[in-house]
Amino acid sequence: MLRKCTEQNFEIIKLIIADTEFMFENVNRHGLETEVLPPASSFDMDKVKSTLKQLVRDWSTEGVAERMACYQPVLDELAVLFPPGKCDASGISVLVPGAGLGRLAYDIARLGYTCQGNEFSLFMLFTSNFVLNRCKEVNSYTFYPWVHQFCNNMAAKDQMQAIQFPDVNPCDLPLNSNFSMAAGDFLEVYVDRDRWDCIATVFFLDTAHNVIAYIETIHSILKPGGYWINFGPLLYHFADMADQKSIELSYEDVRQVVQKLNFEIIKERTHVPACYTHNPRSMLKYEYDCVFLVARKAAPR
Repeated sequence: MLRKCTEQNFEIIKLIIADTEFMFENVNRHGLETEVLPPASSFDMDKVKSTLKQLVRDWSTEGVAERMACYQPVLDELAVLFPPGKCDASGISVLVPGAGLGRLAYDIARLGYTCQGNEFSLFMLFTSNFVLNRCKEVNSYTFYPWVHQFCNNMAAKDQMQAIQFPDVNPCDLPLNSNFSMAAGDFLEVYVDRDRWDCIATVFFLDTAHNVIAYIETIHSILKPGGYWINFGPLLYHFADMADQKSIELSYEDVRQVVQKLNFEIIKERTHVPACYTHNPRSMLKYEYDCVFLVARKAAPR
């Protein structure tokens, strides 16, 4: 049975990568047909497994609890800051850096806002492209995200739990909606000042080599009077990598940076519990104490 689950996952992966050749218009494909690729590394395999778990979080009914904890506060705050009934939502531009598989950005666009997700990981970009552009029916695909989890299983069948996706039809967007995904490094892609009405970051700040550079860029590209909505912990992904630079600030220090950049903190909640791609049936679970922060970029005097 484990073999059948793994083979089904492979079929899903083949569908995902079959649609990636022409994703990027600026790629020169000359000679790529004969290129010999090296074997997949253990790092690559770990990324594939984590991407499958991300599918659960973003595009399945089993991920509802995580999305309610992490995404819903952002959606609720957007509706407070820019009430769809009192403003033209399509005229409000929202950026979602670190968009992952695109569910938060999609949900924002479904509310009528103009939204762009930004993602650096090719694993995430390939998979989000498949879900957003090729999935046309609810729960049309089945996969087994926990098949590689051999520890902390309460029952043997839990390892072979089938998950269906997507739990919504990605085509169900408002008429004339403006929704896009942009590939690339956040610091390199977004350089135009005073561009966005709102920036929403969820589990994103701690993906930086230099968290201060992230915050400075967020401040720079927000319009005066624009809002930054942030939710997440401070895991700092590069902290334990010997060959990578990493600045690890406490939240207290992050807060001081935010204020020194002339942000006005208008809402703040600490110790907000949230999980990330956890297996609800596992005997081991990790839970973060997150911060929910809403800050306004002060208008020039």
